[in-house]
Amino acid sequence: MNNLGKSLLAVSLLTALVGCSGDDGKDGVNGSDGVNGVNSLVRQDNLLMGDETCFFGGVQINSGPDGNADGQLSDDEIDHTSFVCDPSSVSQQGTSLPYSVMRNDLQNGLVAGSTFEIRNGGYGSDMVAHPTNPTQFYALTDRGPNANYTGQYGKGKTFPTPEYTPRIGLFELKHNGQVVKVKDILLKRPDGTLITGLPNSADLGGTGETPYDTKGDPILQDSNSPYNEQTNPIKLDNFGLDGEGLVALSDGTFWISDEYGPHIVHFDAQGKEIDRINAFANDERVSIQLPAEFANRRANRGMEGLAITPDETTLVGVMQSTMHNPNGAVKNSDLVRIITINLESRKASQFLYRQEKKQNSNSGIVALSDQEFLVIERDGTFFSQNPNAMKRIYKIKLDSATDLETVEQTSELVQNPELGLTISGQTIEQVSIDGGWEKLEVYGIVPVQKQLVIDLVEQVNYPHDKLEGMWLIDKTRLAVLNDDDFATWSTAGVLEQKYLDAAKSRVDSNTLYLIEGLELDK
Repeated sequence: MNNLGKSLLAVSLLTALVGCSGDDGKDGVNGSDGVNGVNSLVRQDNLLMGDETCFFGGVQINSGPDGNADGQLSDDEIDHTSFVCDPSSVSQQGTSLPYSVMRNDLQNGLVAGSTFEIRNGGYGSDMVAHPTNPTQFYALTDRGPNANYTGQYGKGKTFPTPEYTPRIGLFELKHNGQVVKVKDILLKRPDGTLITGLPNSADLGGTGETPYDTKGDPILQDSNSPYNEQTNPIKLDNFGLDGEGLVALSDGTFWISDEYGPHIVHFDAQGKEIDRINAFANDERVSIQLPAEFANRRANRGMEGLAITPDETTLVGVMQSTMHNPNGAVKNSDLVRIITINLESRKASQFLYRQEKKQNSNSGIVALSDQEFLVIERDGTFFSQNPNAMKRIYKIKLDSATDLETVEQTSELVQNPELGLTISGQTIEQVSIDGGWEKLEVYGIVPVQKQLVIDLVEQVNYPHDKLEGMWLIDKTRLAVLNDDDFATWSTAGVLEQKYLDAAKSRVDSNTLYLIEGLELDK
């Protein structure tokens, strides 16, 4: 086909196509309307202080579909939650507990014409969470203001307020970071009369310390009459406590361990004694006896910490330092005993803890589970005067250690009724001095495993000499508290204000520190 023919054919096809194009048809019938969509809702809930996610309060933001179309987001419609938490209002420098002044008439050391305050205060011997109120904690005092003194009747302590009653304080941490005292619970004898902090008699755990007044005279049964060994002896108190460990139970009662006996005493919610545990066979007040070797505790370094397992069946106590078992020749050691007492079976178990430095102090314990615990280990120095001061908290596991009560006896391993487990006639303390931990391990005796959790000197430049209280808020938060000794100190037997620094510019006071971001469940 020539080019002309091709062109005529193309025109014909185009003409045919144009001729086939008709008018548009009518619209079809509309389809049915679709189902309306579900609205999404957002709800903000304010969180109060003490919330388990936002301890200082905050906002919980909830969102989800309005499934029942009522315009309200109900709990079962929430499919997403986020939180905006208020930050901690406790500064790194901590927050001070309130105090009152008991005396301010005594000369401040050797500074003529000056006086100092004896404060109450003194609540730092231990600290424990309130069982049901997440913003409250209990704190314990010891026997009261005292200081080393040697007088006519031998070594002892000056008690500037000898009628002082040891007590438990209930405190609350507020949203603004302040701590307020809610109430005091004064400790009482079974008959309801107030106890003192004066020493016990020798056969019931007395330390052999003579109590003196601020004039250097012995404190007597009758302060208006002269001393007479028979008719007006030195005043002691067999119910007196130098409390150091505190447990608060869900039924409102308390257990307290002390440095005298050591005694472990059960008090009701009003502070009246209802039970007692110690190592003295002749004490008719006790329901459970500690192993006899605990009577060999070192004076003023008794049962410094006390905890209870989460099921509230087993008390766990830690001694402050190496016991004088059998005598003081073993004190320069790093071996410390931990005891557990099942309150139902009355069975005791004993474990060993190895300190980082000899003659350190274990001054607090709190339970994470029935086997894991936080334990305080510290020295007795001030950070401002010693940059190497040690104030640490470790996590330990009891089931990693040897239970001294269950060691199988052999010709060498013998359970002595007065000294506990012995190896070839030596106490565990003696073996640790003579042969070290390696010698104990030869006999299958190993201490608890420990893991550093917090170094308070590194974390907050902890300025105090004593770290003694722990408030376990949850598995990420822990508050700690120092013992300020009622802001009372002594140098060469002379009473004075207790200061944090050598320049004597900062008076020691009970101070709460809050540590967050922990992973205590790992």
